[in-house]
Amino acid sequence: MGNFHPTIRHHQDFNAERDAKKLYKACKGAGTDEKAIIEVLANRTSEQRQEVKQKYKSSYGKDLEQVLKSELSGNFEKLALALLDRPCEYDARELRGAMKGAGTNESLLIQILCTRANKQIKAIKESYKRLFDRDLESDVKSETSGYFQKILISLLQANRDEGLNINEDLAGQDAKKLYEAGESRWGTDESQFNVVLATRNYMQLRATFKAYEILHGKDILDVINSETSGDLNKAYSTIVKITRDCQGYFATKLHKAMKGAGTDEEMLIRILIDLQTIKEKYQEMYQKSLADAIKSDTSGDFCKLLLALLH
Repeated sequence: MGNFHPTIRHHQDFNAERDAKKLYKACKGAGTDEKAIIEVLANRTSEQRQEVKQKYKSSYGKDLEQVLKSELSGNFEKLALALLDRPCEYDARELRGAMKGAGTNESLLIQILCTRANKQIKAIKESYKRLFDRDLESDVKSETSGYFQKILISLLQANRDEGLNINEDLAGQDAKKLYEAGESRWGTDESQFNVVLATRNYMQLRATFKAYEILHGKDILDVINSETSGDLNKAYSTIVKITRDCQGYFATKLHKAMKGAGTDEEMLIRILIDLQTIKEKYQEMYQKSLADAIKSDTSGDFCKLLLALLH
């Protein structure tokens, strides 16, 4: 996705063996050295953490995940384990959890499927198959319905144009299609919204939203709000928000996760293992550093690991 930057931090003198040894020592004997665990997990790229996992298993004959599970607890454990997954594996597990058992967590489906780039979607589908021996598209089909189902299935095809070209004529045509599908008639023809929102590149979508406003004097989000409701509304709105300002979308999610009584720790974990660039955006939007917000809403080793990820 053009405006989405996962956390990348190359540790200069990375040595998987040394890291594995450090983690082994941290979990050996009485008491756990949380500081050492934070130091290794927070300062490596996702790929480097994979190497450490493999080195740990070959050196000590144990899965690092199992060892950390038995040594850690609570949100600190959840975040540490999330960091040991590749981002696509973590997303696949989250999606499986969202659809398993009674009831479906539609918000979570939206948050993942409506915000990932083609390459990420493909990797998530592969991980889902490998981890659960199930087909992600079939599961989404059986758990959702109507146009909400259709937009998710469209996104799962990973067919979005990811170029940076803008075709002004197409923007005008799409704006017209959206108008005719929505406001200008009784009932909304969501299939037109699907085609446009699921397949055009982000620059092109911005041009279409601008054309819509010029032609019809309304912001596309207002139109979506007046023409759709429920999960479909959330899915369409999320795509629009991501298109306009990816970092802003995630900064808002983080702010909501820490606002008011109680903190949505799972939301914090989900967003912070993936994004680095929202720090600046958060500061700009809420006049408060993300680190300060985290400090005031979380505690202990969970807080320390979150803060370490931000540096």
